[in-house]
Amino acid sequence: MISNKNLARIAGLCYLIVIATGLFSEVFVRQELKVSNDALTTAYNIKNNEMLFRFGFVADLINFVIGIPTVLIIYHFFKKSNKILLQVALSLVIIQTAIIAVNLLNQISPLLLLSNDTYLNTFQYSQLATLSLLSLNIQSQGYAIGLVFFGFYCILIGFVIYKTNAIPRIIGVLYAIAGLCYLINSFTMFLSKGFSNPMFIYLAIPIFIGELSVCLWLLIKGIDTSKLESKIES
Repeated sequence: MISNKNLARIAGLCYLIVIATGLFSEVFVRQELKVSNDALTTAYNIKNNEMLFRFGFVADLINFVIGIPTVLIIYHFFKKSNKILLQVALSLVIIQTAIIAVNLLNQISPLLLLSNDTYLNTFQYSQLATLSLLSLNIQSQGYAIGLVFFGFYCILIGFVIYKTNAIPRIIGVLYAIAGLCYLINSFTMFLSKGFSNPMFIYLAIPIFIGELSVCLWLLIKGIDTSKLESKIES
């Protein structure tokens, strides 16, 4: 039987893996290889860094798989406080995971287009490069759609943390702020001309702090289960 403290540590470790794989695939793969409005350079980067591109894809797969036990353990602990609220939060993150997992097809498409002789013999290379960049752009939008659901999840879980104080309230506030930043980031992208992402550089820090604070607290300190019996008033 796994103790509550060890179960919380498992959630914290899983969350740390989620953060690490997410940072790797976004910062060190997609942002390094994708060049906005330059399909040929993007295609060149992918072709000449194929293993890095593949590692980014695998990192995202690991991210989504490892994220499942993380949210389930958090649900397990906090459901005693407000089961309906936690069910809503769990539903949101399941929808987010499904959207982004299916969206990975857009991420792997450039490799299929640029490395298959059938396509290379049928289409001009510039056409395949353009389709590859289009796939990556669709992937970015799909990712942003998924993060809308995750943003609401973070806000709800941050609220539960704040109300129960099973984890310090300040961490709940930081987590809710991270969720709000996800929402601002996604909707700014949707409403910006060319679907640019001008706010991300400013929102990334509070997002990182909010998620990492929950992750490290779970990993190091765990959850004070004695405070989880009380109900959260609606």
